[in-house]
Parts: sequence; structure tokens; C-alpha cells
Amino acid sequence: MKKAVTLASILLASCFLCAHEFWLQPDKYQYRRGELINVRFWVGENFEGDNWAGDKSRINKLQLILPGDKDDLDNLLSAEKGDSLQFSVFDECTPMVIYNSNNSFIQLEAAKFNEYLAEDGLQNAIDYRSSNNESDSIGRELYQRSVKTILQVGAYKTPVSNATILPLDIIPLSHPYQLKEGDPITCRVLFNKQPLSNQLIKIWHRLNGQTVKEEMHTNEKGEISFTISTTGKWMVSTVNMIRLQNDTAQWQSYWSSCTWGYQ
Repeated sequence: MKKAVTLASILLASCFLCAHEFWLQPDKYQYRRGELINVRFWVGENFEGDNWAGDKSRINKLQLILPGDKDDLDNLLSAEKGDSLQFSVFDECTPMVIYNSNNSFIQLEAAKFNEYLAEDGLQNAIDYRSSNNESDSIGRELYQRSVKTILQVGAYKTPVSNATILPLDIIPLSHPYQLKEGDPITCRVLFNKQPLSNQLIKIWHRLNGQTVKEEMHTNEKGEISFTISTTGKWMVSTVNMIRLQNDTAQWQSYWSSCTWGYQ
């Protein structure tokens, strides 16, 4: 049994390291009223993904955000591994789908954990481990996903800049579907409703099978700004890690992404 547990930990660690990002991937981003919308849960890197292996048991919150309303979508996922969402929206608006997962546990040997912290700019954890003589210690972590995708149904645009229930929330302050080619867009990053300053943010733009990635840090308001192209698909992602004081894990991380795209 001990060998099986060790092997499972190694396999889990390997999968985690090679598939950092997690996002909601609709079959497209702009729809007609009443058209069937299919949203998959994707994991991968470089904005290239594969379908997740999760199911309904992974859900903490899964909601469709509509103007002045929200619908729980939990019942649309089954216990089948890799299941996806299918639903329709019959009013013209800018709906959002948000997903917050339950916690999962991961354990990595020291060198791999340090490598992962460095890759994702988690300097607070690196500094803590160094100052507390933990750099050579195994990393034990609880992690959860906190993601959204922004769709457009019909022509009528509705607000997308309100905070959601996601613990780590990436919020476009401009409406992505009202922007013109070359316009700037600002995104605000909130953790438990408070702005996250000096937070590493990754911006991904995928077009014609190629991905361009940019990295920047939030300002004191928890905001970043970049130039938009109204082609292809976009993802803004980040991860926040806090120290825990319990016997299960030393760290809790929150992985967040926000996606939208153009025809």
C-alpha cells in the first residue's frame, strides 16, 4: 500500500507540473440567442489544453452569471469523468460561467517544489521557505481552481466588471466585446474581495495555432493594462499562495483564469 501511495503522489506531481493552467473553454465565444453552448474544463500549458479528468464531485461552485441573476449549474455535470457543460441562453447579454473547485492535495519533493514556486513567481513562498530553513523540505500543498469565461449572446452587451464569489477573481474593467483593435484593456485582480498588488499575471493570446504570452505585475490597485487584439482567444491567469498552519499541508494556493475570445 505504501508503494502505491508513493507512486500515486509521483504521478500526481508529474501531471501537476506539466499542466499548470486550468481554464473554461467554450466551443466558441459568441452565440445566437438560444444556441447550444458547450463549455469544457481544460488543463494544459501555453494555452493548449486537454479535457480535464474531473467530474461533479470536484465542484464547490459552478454558476452562470446573467444580468441581475445567477443560476447554479451543478446539476448539468454528471459523475462521468471529463464531463462538460451544455446549456442555452435565450436573452441577448454577456453571460459569464464561473467555477470554483474543492481543494486537492499535492506533495512534491523539495527541488521540484522550489522549481514550481519560481516558475509561477511565488516569491513569498520562496522567501518563507528560505528564511525558515525549509528550502530542502518536501512541499505539501492544498490547491483549488477559481476560473471564469466571458461569452456573448446576441448583440446587446451587459456589464462584466462586477466581482463574483470566486476567492481569486480576475475582472476586466472594460467590456472585451466592446473594444476595438489596438484598444487598451485593464483587469483587476481581487483576493477575497481585496486588490492583490505586485501579483504576477500571465496574459495569453492564441491565434492560428500560435500562442503569445506576456507577463506583468499588478500595481497597488491590483490592476494590469495591456493592448487588445480583437482576434483569436485570450486568457489572463495568476496563482496566489498563502501559508497554512495545519498537519495536512503547509500551503494553500488559488489558481485563477479568465477567458474570452473573438470570432
